[in-house]
Amino acid sequence: MKAIILSGGLGTRLRPFTEVIPKPLLPIGEKAVLEIQIEHLKANGFNHVFLATNYKSAYIENFFGDGSKYGVTLTISKEDIPLGTAGPVKLVKEHLSEPFLVMNGDILTQLPYRKLYDFALQRDSLLTICTKEIVTPFQFGNIHTDGDFVTGIEEKPDFRTTILAGIYIFKPEILDLIPDNEYFGMDALIRKMIEMDLPITHYPIEEYWLDIGQVKDYEMAQEIYKEKF
Repeated sequence: MKAIILSGGLGTRLRPFTEVIPKPLLPIGEKAVLEIQIEHLKANGFNHVFLATNYKSAYIENFFGDGSKYGVTLTISKEDIPLGTAGPVKLVKEHLSEPFLVMNGDILTQLPYRKLYDFALQRDSLLTICTKEIVTPFQFGNIHTDGDFVTGIEEKPDFRTTILAGIYIFKPEILDLIPDNEYFGMDALIRKMIEMDLPITHYPIEEYWLDIGQVKDYEMAQEIYKEKF
């Protein structure tokens, strides 16, 4: 099975850490983020990993080599111009004849990728997206009123939002919807499929999930690494 890790982001929200080290190579505990991701993919049956790179690509290439250290075949695909989050996938189209996983290079999760993959194969859609429910506590009580009168009170309700979790299963036919050598994001791909009335399935992540794209989240990842990983 094949997986593509989107590893070309500039990491602007993680400066100054990323001024020297590309975001996917930032250490979490004793390993780089990408190492944790690759090892988890390998444990779930993925044996060929493509790293879609741009910013400081040479650092990543030198760090991982051919992937044999991790028991996988590793291929670097470097974009010449920024292609967004969906555009880089098109660069390795000739290698993608079966369904494959795509994920952002700044995510830590305990999601069982093989279970997700099997779920997607059983659905009649070209794209399966992973979602995650985020619960945000609200610091004030919510008062309900009717005219001049109070009808109820809700003490510090939680806000619940379902977000795009940055992990996907693509079926090869979807590549025809992605333009060549053009900046094209996952959001644009999803909107295009909705406009074309093409079904999209979603897989809710119940397991631990964290996007380390911001300094506070990266610091949180350091704290929970030993407990979760």
